[in-house]
Amino acid sequence: MKNLIIRKPDDWHLHLREGLVLKNIIKYTTEYFGRAIVMPNTNEPVTTIERAVSYKKEILDAIALGTNFDPLMTIYLTDETNKEELKRGYKDKVFFAGKLYPANATTNSRHGVKEIKNIYKLFEIMEDIGMPLLIHGEVTDSNVDIFDREEVFIDRELNQIINRFPRLKVVLEHITTRYAVEFVMEKKIHATITPHHLHINRNAMFFGGLNSDFYCLPVAKREFNRLSLIKAATSGIENFFLGTDSAPHMREWKAFCGCAGIFNAPVALSSYLKVFQEENSLDKFEAFASLNGPKFYNLPPNQEKINLVYESFKVDDFVEISDSFKVVGKIKKFHAGEFLNWRIQNDSHSS
Repeated sequence: MKNLIIRKPDDWHLHLREGLVLKNIIKYTTEYFGRAIVMPNTNEPVTTIERAVSYKKEILDAIALGTNFDPLMTIYLTDETNKEELKRGYKDKVFFAGKLYPANATTNSRHGVKEIKNIYKLFEIMEDIGMPLLIHGEVTDSNVDIFDREEVFIDRELNQIINRFPRLKVVLEHITTRYAVEFVMEKKIHATITPHHLHINRNAMFFGGLNSDFYCLPVAKREFNRLSLIKAATSGIENFFLGTDSAPHMREWKAFCGCAGIFNAPVALSSYLKVFQEENSLDKFEAFASLNGPKFYNLPPNQEKINLVYESFKVDDFVEISDSFKVVGKIKKFHAGEFLNWRIQNDSHSS
């Protein structure tokens, strides 16, 4: 197969950051995706209607004129989230979903929920109004091994949430384990899968010494888990859909401080397609990338179509971050220095 025409995909889990980083990287999402759920763990978290409106304006102001892209905003749930603010924000279509971060589970999550049972009152409201709950599914108990935190969260927290709120629309985000795949299928909830968790296992963090380029949260797991994620993503089953979890960090922070996150936006579709081709499942890619997510969220699929062509290219190492034409930093790309074989027709960024 030399080309693949599909409806324009959506990214159901994305970090856009703020300021200069946002302005320099947003093109890699807006040119490839019709919509994206924007994560609220910014420096000043998106915990109110006012903050969501302000952040959405910053995003829209950074988008090139004539670009058709819809950023879907989320509210960062905390122990202090106001019930009326939650309901009004969803009713007025300011908030598309609510995001649960256990406190200190990942980047900018110190404001997250310390005791999940304390916000069951919010889940009850969300269930009643049909508001989706997006979950970073890890415990932060220091007694739990970092490679087991997803599985323990499922047993300790998520199972109880689903049993108590059976009508709640739940997405377990960026799943990393076979255990999570099986749980999603058994409980008939939904999950996003990233491109990097389809490509790397936990060994990647230790090639050539400690390698922060492949450090993300949740961390990549053992090889059998990666293989289970591949099977789920390429199955065509509607419970699983695309969510890149693309998370850029300036090089000085990523390389020297080991911040969690992998910047895959410039090559996300090519990265996914490499896996789908290897699994002889290119015919299932449109469902995963463009159809399953809209169906879950009760949205129409994008009408615009994109043409993906089979054409080898080498991925550049970095995206430069510029301020008034002056380069002030850089961010490393996922697959840097590697060759990928699928790109959007006439795409100037896949290099």
